[in-house]
Amino acid sequence: MMTKFKRSLAATVAVLGVLSVGLGAAQADDSAKDWSTIRIGSEGAYPPFNFLSPSGELQGFDIDIAKALCDHMKVKCDFVAQDWDGAIPALQNGKFDAFIASMSITEERLKQIDFTNKYYNTPGALAVAKDSTIADLQPASFDGKTVGVQGSTTHAQAVEKFLPDADEKVYPTAEEYQLDMANGRLDGVSDDIVVLSKWLESEAGACCKILGSFPADEAIYGKGAGIGLRKGDEKLKKMFNDAIVAIRADGTYKQIQDKYFKFDVYGK
Repeated sequence: MMTKFKRSLAATVAVLGVLSVGLGAAQADDSAKDWSTIRIGSEGAYPPFNFLSPSGELQGFDIDIAKALCDHMKVKCDFVAQDWDGAIPALQNGKFDAFIASMSITEERLKQIDFTNKYYNTPGALAVAKDSTIADLQPASFDGKTVGVQGSTTHAQAVEKFLPDADEKVYPTAEEYQLDMANGRLDGVSDDIVVLSKWLESEAGACCKILGSFPADEAIYGKGAGIGLRKGDEKLKKMFNDAIVAIRADGTYKQIQDKYFKFDVYGK
């Protein structure tokens, strides 16, 4: 028994040693890699930040920012459409090298992946029907009311915290909760204020109005939207961070921002 235990222990130590070397090599590979081609994942279902054109091409603010960053870094970027719920595992497993899809930098996500500095930061808000009797964002006003949100988002967490008595209904995409809201199946919906504002400007969003915005709770919303990266890809992280600073300094960021918004989305 002792012999088997010792052999098992030795084998375990050997495996751990190999894994340790492998992890070290992976980090060293990032330092040596030229990153001449970068695969970028994005959701494609969160307008105006990211969406799919009729031909299936990824477009939107996130995508234009990504292309500007790639141009500054002088690298070739290939884009991959990725469902939101599977984004972090897909990034970890190497389906793409960076995820640029309005993902907030939160402590919980930082346990799994790394992030660049923010590239924008806008508040979360809640919209209701134009004829709604709900007058404010007080918890009592939403007692027994149904609020739609996209799953696995900071906005879902905000509803849980700020409207604990509401019945939260989770959807895979923003487009799906918007459809239910327009058809009168929900009492309210929560999302980024820009996403809601753009939706309300459309024919589909003519049903509704913004009731108000939630407090900027960093424990929920994090430090803004950043570019998701694998742990250990430090060279790539620096490349992106330097490029974010550069496109803000040379006016490229503002040109892209003004294409989609009438106000500064970078935040403080």
